[in-house]
Amino acid sequence: MGSVSLNTPPTGMPHVPEPDLHQVLTPEGHRRPDHDLDPWLEDLTPRRLAELHRDMVVIRRLDTECTHLQRQGELALWPPLLGQEAAQVGSAAALHAEDFVFPSYRENGVAYLRGVDPLGLVRLWRGSTYAGWDPREVNLAAQQIIIGAQSLHAVGHAMGQQRDASTAVTLAYFGDGATSQGDVNEAMVFAASFHAPVVFLCQNNQWAISEPVSLQARRHIADRPWGFGIPAMRVDGNDVLAVMAATRRALERARNGGGPTFIEAVTYRMGPHTTADDPTRYRSAEEVEAWRAKDPIDRVEAHLAALLPEASPDGDAGPGLTVEAVREESGRAADEMAARLRAGLAEITDPGPEALFEHVYAEPHHELERQREHYRLYLAQFDGEQLDARPREGSR
Repeated sequence: MGSVSLNTPPTGMPHVPEPDLHQVLTPEGHRRPDHDLDPWLEDLTPRRLAELHRDMVVIRRLDTECTHLQRQGELALWPPLLGQEAAQVGSAAALHAEDFVFPSYRENGVAYLRGVDPLGLVRLWRGSTYAGWDPREVNLAAQQIIIGAQSLHAVGHAMGQQRDASTAVTLAYFGDGATSQGDVNEAMVFAASFHAPVVFLCQNNQWAISEPVSLQARRHIADRPWGFGIPAMRVDGNDVLAVMAATRRALERARNGGGPTFIEAVTYRMGPHTTADDPTRYRSAEEVEAWRAKDPIDRVEAHLAALLPEASPDGDAGPGLTVEAVREESGRAADEMAARLRAGLAEITDPGPEALFEHVYAEPHHELERQREHYRLYLAQFDGEQLDARPREGSR
């Protein structure tokens, strides 16, 4: 054995194979075999593919409408999900109704697919409410703004499900940046230690605001969970079938007592981090264009174009189902959702500043009432004050 001193030159780290990137649909829409994921797609029909296409088109339209509403001054902020439709639709499609989801602020598509009224999302991002839905009605927690905090909530909830002997499973979403947070790492320690029935789904969209994932993770993010004793899969996040199959597999493993699983869905945030961000200051146009060629909706359309001429005569896809018909059906569903959203916008009312003190406690609370009265008196000082920019006497 050779000796090693402080003056020994570095010889590099031992080589460890990178985890495979699971992919079922190529960017060109070709189906490729994947021994791990194919068994979880045996029920896939052209009609089901058409439904996945519709869901992706609808949430892209939801995202576009809300981005426009923010630019028009109707919303305070919006975190776009453009480019991440497959990661959200594929994972949400794998869930059972009784499963519980803990989202970050970007899972607006997941919220829609869990049954949240789009107006609930609008009220939330407009600042008209604390949460736009009742979590117990749709089994989806309120969106978490604090990076990664929901992962701890998810593990706690999963441990509760475990003690209730429930067959429901918990799914926690977060981004690549959250894996640098202590909360996510602590959540994985607890999940592994207590064998919690939870699935961690990381949407690696390549940028934590302006920091590239390569700065935060010198190896793939899917490598990290193994160190906690949690098996991980790395899938093409722009491939809705790969994400759906991997999530089904992980959820079923947790449902049957297998414990936690980590999924890294490799995708890309095509838009800004939020509408307050300018991504042209930190990433190149060439990089964006390279990812545009991997568009998740385009690849499903390409796959349907190759599949439908053979499938339609069998009656499995339904007579008359063509790619054009799928596009029209998806576009019509998106238009209807957008029309409902715009029509409902006029019904949103401003709750007023004192609503800040409502729903804090289940029962009356003396200290909260004292703070409410103090705030009321503070606001009363401004009653009748002219807030325009007209110059006052003597100021000229």
